[in-house]
Amino acid sequence: QAQLMESGGGSVNSGGSLRLSCTTSGYTWSAYCVAWFRQAPGKGRERVASIDSEKTIFYADSVQGRFTISQDSGKDTLYLQMNNLKPEDTAKYYCAHSPLECHSGVDYDENDFRFWGQGTQVTVSP
Repeated sequence: QAQLMESGGGSVNSGGSLRLSCTTSGYTWSAYCVAWFRQAPGKGRERVASIDSEKTIFYADSVQGRFTISQDSGKDTLYLQMNNLKPEDTAKYYCAHSPLECHSGVDYDENDFRFWGQGTQVTVSP
């Protein structure tokens, strides 16, 4: 069973940067997709970015050009570098794992991911 734990959230002013980290353990599947989701108050959970075992990368239109997803060389830590943050980026951010690849052009949602971290809060002030 995969285990995930996020860190790196906090409060910043508009235009600032944060880097989220997600440590992963407990899985050995050769195929996988790991993703960052976020959930703002009163809204559903949105996939922000993902990367899979084939290095297929996805970004939501709302963060394209501002956020960067990456993994360390051992693939046990997932990162989300967030630059030029906006108040609308305020949400709780979660990392999630699927034992299947994330193919380009497919609209994956939270139901496609089996394992989740506990989340980390990001708050951006105007």
